[in-house]
Amino acid sequence: MQLLQGEEIDDLLRSCEHSAYHLEVLDTYETPEEAEPFRKFLAGERDDYAWGTAWWNLIREVTSTGRAVRRARVVTEPHTDYTRWGLVVSNQNIAVGEEIRYLARHLIDPSELTTDDFWLLDDRALAFTVFEPSGRYVGWGISHDPVIVKHARAVWNRVWDKAVPHAEYVKA
Repeated sequence: MQLLQGEEIDDLLRSCEHSAYHLEVLDTYETPEEAEPFRKFLAGERDDYAWGTAWWNLIREVTSTGRAVRRARVVTEPHTDYTRWGLVVSNQNIAVGEEIRYLARHLIDPSELTTDDFWLLDDRALAFTVFEPSGRYVGWGISHDPVIVKHARAVWNRVWDKAVPHAEYVKA
């Protein structure tokens, strides 16, 4: 498995022909890049979202050409503080063309999920999101193995089909 970081990840997303689908299965992430914005959220302070500008510009670049970027989040209810923050931050993702859906964890059998977050790219590559034990984001571990990609696609389809669009989820 190959590990990609930084600009290599951006280039991989730019190279997608049709779709980039992201599955998130964790309720909390402790990445250093998000520590200050998350702290502000917990303190009720205003956020200018400048910390995510490069990512959101990349997603806008990809979606503006008609390629689909979708994110499905499997979340525990009641929500963790991180999930509550993610519901707010998701508005930035949606504004640049990403589709986001939520699935309450109790609505899917754990055997129908993966234990790792991943990106499914054009149904041809699978990128596992790699974190250190400390929570620091490391990069993407890439696999082109057709068996692994097929399994991830099946998991993605199950979750996406059961999940609720962001706007509908936040109303409930």
